[in-house]
Amino acid sequence: MDNDQFAELSAWITEAGLAGQSESAILAGFCEREVARGLPLARALVLIDTLHPIYEGRAFRWTRAQKETTLTEYGRSDDDLSRWQRSPFYRLEESGEPLLRRHLTAETEPEFSIFADLRADGMTDYVAIANRFTGDEIIGRMDCVYSSWATDASQGFDDDDVADLCRLMPFLALAVKSASLARIAGTLVETYLGRDPGRRVLQGRIARGVAERIEAVLWFSDLRGYTRISDTASPGDIIPLLNHYADAIISAIHEQGGDVLKLMGDGLLAIFTAEDRGRACDAALTAALAARRSVTLVNQRRAAKGLPITDMYLGLHIGEVFYGNIGSKDRLDFTVVGPAVNEVSRIAALCRSVEQPLLVSSTFASALGEARSRLVSVGRYALRGVGRAQDLFTLE
Repeated sequence: MDNDQFAELSAWITEAGLAGQSESAILAGFCEREVARGLPLARALVLIDTLHPIYEGRAFRWTRAQKETTLTEYGRSDDDLSRWQRSPFYRLEESGEPLLRRHLTAETEPEFSIFADLRADGMTDYVAIANRFTGDEIIGRMDCVYSSWATDASQGFDDDDVADLCRLMPFLALAVKSASLARIAGTLVETYLGRDPGRRVLQGRIARGVAERIEAVLWFSDLRGYTRISDTASPGDIIPLLNHYADAIISAIHEQGGDVLKLMGDGLLAIFTAEDRGRACDAALTAALAARRSVTLVNQRRAAKGLPITDMYLGLHIGEVFYGNIGSKDRLDFTVVGPAVNEVSRIAALCRSVEQPLLVSSTFASALGEARSRLVSVGRYALRGVGRAQDLFTLE
């Protein structure tokens, strides 16, 4: 590769990174340009750790035969760890070396588990490269970009080919890191703030005190008998219990387009918004029914293991709220506030007194479509902290 070719390809990588192209698109574009230049590249793999509640990292694989990049997300399982420890990348991690190269022969095949598969696919030469990050900018375990390059050319790679890959990889690693950091930012804000609040924050709506007046269906739920369970269960059982029921309830909310704004121990605050208030109410009621079914399945699985079980109390209401950034200059929360939020929490609390798993306000009931016929009145009640009594309903 002459200087002009190097400058052209490194500039393309930089522009792709600045344009916000995905890791898959960057790797595919790089490999296609290298093959067009004459590099006998048959397959490539780029791997980078991430910061995610479930996944440890992401691996991007390109093959000349498919001419596209596939994505694999790896976790923290024993199988994933075992594969990692048998890989050339683990050798680089342990040794601190930046490069590992092997001609793929019967003699080198036993060294790493991947070599047998590569030889079976006709690969003759293999190069692994580690581009490490340093300083205080390391996020989570994202401290390196690992890459591997293989060819099926009979003579393998030229030494100049390997040298060119080593020269270009810092550019490619930086572009992949940039794309991964953007993805991490989106994952974290949506995980900890909620999907819609997370998107709004990333769009720049972070000014303190800026809130939008919206009409929303409000969901407030908690778990029946949670205080008793937490007092009697072992501390190590509490987090799995909360996670099991939160998975069941939050998944149902998300499937119907709702957004979870707060997790408060066993309590949960969510909203459903739509231009048509009837549609928002229908979505919330559908989510409520799905959540109850999911909670029943959780109870069956936990009971079979002798673990404590519970149920969900849920209040649904609709009203105007302020939706936006609230808090101090050092700590903001993207949430909803207003009298309607207080009302829905009081409605949910009343479930215990009237022995109903679900209560909805008269405002919510009036906005429902055909599902309105499925509701029955449970009476008129004064809600603590609310100035007027309210008719409440439950499912027939």
